Amino acid sequence: MATRTMSKSAEVIRHGRRQGQARTPPPSGPPQAEGAQHTEFQVPGGTDLRDVMVMSKKDFERIHGTLTQGTMQNREAQKAQRIRQDKEALHSRSKDVVKNWANTIAGQRQKRLEARKIREDHEEAERVQVDIEEAKYQAEQRRKAIEKAKTQQYYQTDRVKGFHGALLLTEVLKERDAQVELKQAKERANQGKDRELLRKFQEDRERAILEDQMAASKRYQERATVANFQINQIQEHHQALAGEDREDRREGQEIQRLARLHEWERRKLDDLRRGEKMELMMAHQEHTSNRDAIRAIEQQKEEEEDEEIRLFAAAKKKMTKLRRERESEMFKKVQDHRDKMVDLLSKQLKKKVDNEDERIAKAVTEQEAKMEADRVEKEEKIKAELKSIAEHRAQVMAQEEQARREKERKDQEVLELKMEADKIFQAKQEDRQRKQLQDRKNLASTHLKQAGVQKEVLVKKKQEDLEYDRKNFDLIAVEEQQFQEYAGHVIKKAVDGGRNPYPLIKAAREGAGGGKGPLFDGKGGIRPSYMATDGQGTQLSAYQGPTTEDVKNLHIAPADKAKKRLGFVW
Repeated sequence: MATRTMSKSAEVIRHGRRQGQARTPPPSGPPQAEGAQHTEFQVPGGTDLRDVMVMSKKDFERIHGTLTQGTMQNREAQKAQRIRQDKEALHSRSKDVVKNWANTIAGQRQKRLEARKIREDHEEAERVQVDIEEAKYQAEQRRKAIEKAKTQQYYQTDRVKGFHGALLLTEVLKERDAQVELKQAKERANQGKDRELLRKFQEDRERAILEDQMAASKRYQERATVANFQINQIQEHHQALAGEDREDRREGQEIQRLARLHEWERRKLDDLRRGEKMELMMAHQEHTSNRDAIRAIEQQKEEEEDEEIRLFAAAKKKMTKLRRERESEMFKKVQDHRDKMVDLLSKQLKKKVDNEDERIAKAVTEQEAKMEADRVEKEEKIKAELKSIAEHRAQVMAQEEQARREKERKDQEVLELKMEADKIFQAKQEDRQRKQLQDRKNLASTHLKQAGVQKEVLVKKKQEDLEYDRKNFDLIAVEEQQFQEYAGHVIKKAVDGGRNPYPLIKAAREGAGGGKGPLFDGKGGIRPSYMATDGQGTQLSAYQGPTTEDVKNLHIAPADKAKKRLGFVW
């Protein structure tokens, strides 16, 4: 389609004319009616040709592309997405069709993968079963190890160790009884065998004496042989030492000779080094003296240059002074010459005739008029300068007055600012004091709260300590029950085995501590070795020496006058 039509509103202004249409002259006839004109520019569809604009395809596509650029991009993206989705759906259908084919490479590979997966699942199930069994075995081993550790830890307690010591004492007593019985049985069995044993013992003793004498003779001969061999070794050793001494003496002489040679070479080398150092020192001194001389020459040159500069400055000042004196002399000469000329002219004027008096008077009048004009001009100039000075003085005074007023205004502003700052500072101080008062009140409230919290913590801690003591007492009771069961079982076995159960019964008494006193129910059933005179039941040593009685007599009242509880040792 070569051209397209586009509706426009009536307000659109058309520029130019249609392409390929000739310019038409305006109608020369009479104007027609308005309805007839409208009918002329309308098409059968009712569209007014004046509202129609014809454009090229290129312009229309440009405008349409500008208006629908985003929509076209979205359409292209949607189209590409639909094509991609169709391809993916077709690929999925193709895979679904061929995935169950057994006569293809992919199908065979799939079967191998499935068989491998089944085999791996079976192996994994076997490994899981083995792991479960191993876990059970390890758990059982851990349980046994824990039970063994608990048993060993229980056996390491003081009370069980003491009970085991009593058990060992029981076994020792049993062994001692058995040994006594065995000894008595041997004595009864050996009552008729003593004479035979004595005779046999005498024969064995005589035979042993002979063997000892023969062995002593043999040892003497061996010691003599060894002594001769050692004497020979000592002689050889002395000869070797003498040879070593001679060799050492010869080496010492050689070392001394080498040492003297080394000392001579060292002295020679020291002399050479000392000579080189002297040469270096002389060269350094010469270099130092040359450097000092050069510095002195340079300093002298600088002083001469400074002297020349001073002389030049003095000469310049002198020339300036002479030039000023000469200028003053020249001015004085010129003035004297002028005075002489004036005197000469005055003398010549006096010598002239009377007709020249008028001219002289005129000249004098002109000179006086000129002098008067100069005087008036000078006075006016002086008045102008005085007026300018007065105006400047008035201006300076006005500026000073303005500066004074400005300074007073600024001082007043500064004073007001300081007063305002003082007020702000006072307000801040009051706020600070109020804040400090409030902070102190808050701090006091916080301290009260903290005291309450600390009190609650102390009460809670006390309750926890009591609960801990109660649990500890319960645990001690359980341990006591277990120990009594274990001790009863061991004592029963010992009685059945014919052992003496007294050490076991004594070690298995109720109450931990291994003491000899009564039980303390308030302290978990402990049995201390010694009861103190206070109510705490502190466990002390089980022995009592003579010093204890002396200390008691010093610090404790006699028994018949004391009101405190007495201490006893069982």
